[in-house]
Parts: sequence; structure tokens; C-alpha cells
Amino acid sequence: MVNENGHGHTIVNPDIRAVHDSMLDGLGQLASYFGFSKVMGQLYGTLMLSHEPLSLDDMTERLDISKASVSMNIRTLEHLGMVRQAWVRGKGDRRKYYEAVTDYWQIISDLLNGREMRDVQRAIQVMRENSDKLIAAMPDMSGSEQDVAKVYVHRIAQLQTLFQFAQLMISTILEQVEAIDLDDDADLPT
Repeated sequence: MVNENGHGHTIVNPDIRAVHDSMLDGLGQLASYFGFSKVMGQLYGTLMLSHEPLSLDDMTERLDISKASVSMNIRTLEHLGMVRQAWVRGKGDRRKYYEAVTDYWQIISDLLNGREMRDVQRAIQVMRENSDKLIAAMPDMSGSEQDVAKVYVHRIAQLQTLFQFAQLMISTILEQVEAIDLDDDADLPT
């Protein structure tokens, strides 16, 4: 899969190689699960496991994928706040270098507060509009059509309650993350 670690050397140790490959595969699968491309997860993993910033060419070579794919996915990761451009001292070339943002709690908070919360709010709005539309149209419906519309309104209301609960859960998680001292790594192994 990947030929080099972040230090520019071939990974020889089989345990380090296995963990490295497993992390990139796992992050690729995780990205895919959340609706992002597998490549995006692998790129993030490549940067995360590198001790130094990498250029697009470095990432293209390490993952054996096209530079266009690397460029497009890095822009998305940058937009999501998961990677950032980095200045590399002593490099005389004009290439851009990137590094992973490793404040994982901030990344999760940004994703939940951005994309997920917007999607949930939009779903609630669509359900409300659809329910209101049916309720307004019911007086002009036949008896059997009103029965169908009542089922729709009832089921939409149930689903809307579920989405409002999801909205509450996301808000609660975000509030709790803000209250936690995420810099306290006393429980982490050294």
C-alpha cells in the first residue's frame, strides 16, 4: 500500500508496517462510512502519521494514486479543517506542503456543527413543510385521500420527532466537548 513513513524511509519493521497499513485502511473505510471518499481518509492518515509536512507529489507517490485525486481530496480536507498548508524551511521549491490537524475533538465538533447539524435541520424543515402542505390540502380531499394524508402526517410527525432528538443529541455532544479539558492527557500512555 504505502512505501514510506513520515520520515522518508522505507518501513522495515513488520509491526510498524502492519499498524501503518491498518491505520490507512481503517481511516479510508471510516471516511467512506461517513460519506467521504476512501482516498480522503487515506490522505488524512498519511499526513497524520508523517512527522513532517508532505507535498502533493509525496502523497501521490506514497498512495500510488493520481495527482488530480490527491489535489481534489486535499482541498476538501483543507476546507473541512482537517489539514492545513505548512511552510517547510529549507525547501527551495514552489510546491505546497500540507500537514494534518491533530485536534481531533475540534475536527469532530466542526463536522457535527457544520454538515451534520445542517442536514438534520434541513430534514426537519422539509418534513414540517410537507406536513403543513398536506394539512392545508386535506379539506379539498375525498374521505379516502384524507385517510392516506392523515397517515402521512402522523408518520412524518414521528420521523420529525426522531430528527429533533438527533438534533438534541448533536447539540448535547457539542456542549459536552466544549466543557471537557481536552488538553489533559494525563490518562494517555507515554
